[in-house]
Amino acid sequence: MNTAMAQQSESHQRIIKKYPNRRLYDTDTSTYITLSEVKQLVMSRVSFEVRDAKTGEDITRSILLQIILEEEAGGRPMFTAPVLESLIRFYGHAMQGFLGGYLEKNIQSLIEVQTRFAEQSKGFTPEMWSQYAAMQPPALQALMGGSLEQSKAMLAQMQEQVQKQTDQMLGAFGIKSAI
Repeated sequence: MNTAMAQQSESHQRIIKKYPNRRLYDTDTSTYITLSEVKQLVMSRVSFEVRDAKTGEDITRSILLQIILEEEAGGRPMFTAPVLESLIRFYGHAMQGFLGGYLEKNIQSLIEVQTRFAEQSKGFTPEMWSQYAAMQPPALQALMGGSLEQSKAMLAQMQEQVQKQTDQMLGAFGIKSAI
């Protein structure tokens, strides 16, 4: 594939229309598709946007949340009830905006660790896998070291931001922070 075609396919965003009858229509293939097929687009890293056919509103997040809901309902869920409860508690909280960025950066770090691990383990023999399994916690810690440091830094930044917001709020009432 030449460079111009590669750039065009990278910048091309597939449009999927959602009709009131709950059907999804892929405008690239001129066919109706299922949530499972939308999930395959995600897994294949295809850029797409889901639009309400009637209003034109971008409803991509809603469709992605439906896919997550289906995944959580079947098989092995990724999120425990306490994790979901914690996420719900962040809605409306002063730190709501910060949590999204925090989670996004940590997931990206995990993806980078996974990619590095896949590259490093390409030539593993069964014996090497056995040795790796025996030392898994230290090896995993070594792979994730940078990610853990990044998480610590973000938590420190979050604490600092909360402290500043508290100081500002208390200052508006003429109260100095005790901390």
